[in-house]
Amino acid sequence: MSPFLTPRRIERIAAARYEGEEIAGALALVRPGDRVLELGAGLGIVGAVIAARRAPARMVSYEANPTLIPHIRALHVANGLTGRIDLRQAVLMAGNSGPATVPFHLHASYLGSSLTGQGTRVDVPVHRWGPVMADLRPDVLVCDIEGGEHDLLATADLSGVRAVVIEFHPNGYGVPAMRALKRHLRSGGLAPVSGLSSRTVWSASRDPADHAATGSPDAKRPGAGPGLSETD
Repeated sequence: MSPFLTPRRIERIAAARYEGEEIAGALALVRPGDRVLELGAGLGIVGAVIAARRAPARMVSYEANPTLIPHIRALHVANGLTGRIDLRQAVLMAGNSGPATVPFHLHASYLGSSLTGQGTRVDVPVHRWGPVMADLRPDVLVCDIEGGEHDLLATADLSGVRAVVIEFHPNGYGVPAMRALKRHLRSGGLAPVSGLSSRTVWSASRDPADHAATGSPDAKRPGAGPGLSETD
């Protein structure tokens, strides 16, 4: 009985319109036995679908908003996913040092809550990218953190990650920065899979088999293929 599951949102979920691109990409790219890192659990639906349908060996899910955590856990219980997703109420940040907490601003709509902007301030624990990556060694990264992806991933080493499903937020950091982040992903071998990627949501993989399955031109040159232009 989550207060965030309004009738309109339930209708969108039932019609596969809520986070539809992210869910389709994750179902296509996550394989049974994978290790999955999810950044930005939101209502918990994307992560729950991954855990229920793709049987990852291990899944760690981050969500900064403390008001969402009990409802995500309730969703896990309702779907028999308790213990299959390691849900952490924290912010994952780059670098090896820094503050132990950061301010997070709660908005009337959970969609407007973020590390920046206005709203009720709460302090959120910080976890560091390096130790989390070394411990989990994820095969797939799923990322929807309302603009925080740029600072976290623009220089991150993703060499051990086979695939990413990421939503870009150019309204938060600008189109040039979005294009630079896309170039960084491509240079690391993560090319968007045609048929699963759009301007603001990429399902990208370094495995040619993922591109061949959709007839993507990037199947021949993962990381440098022409499936989507830099302006996309």
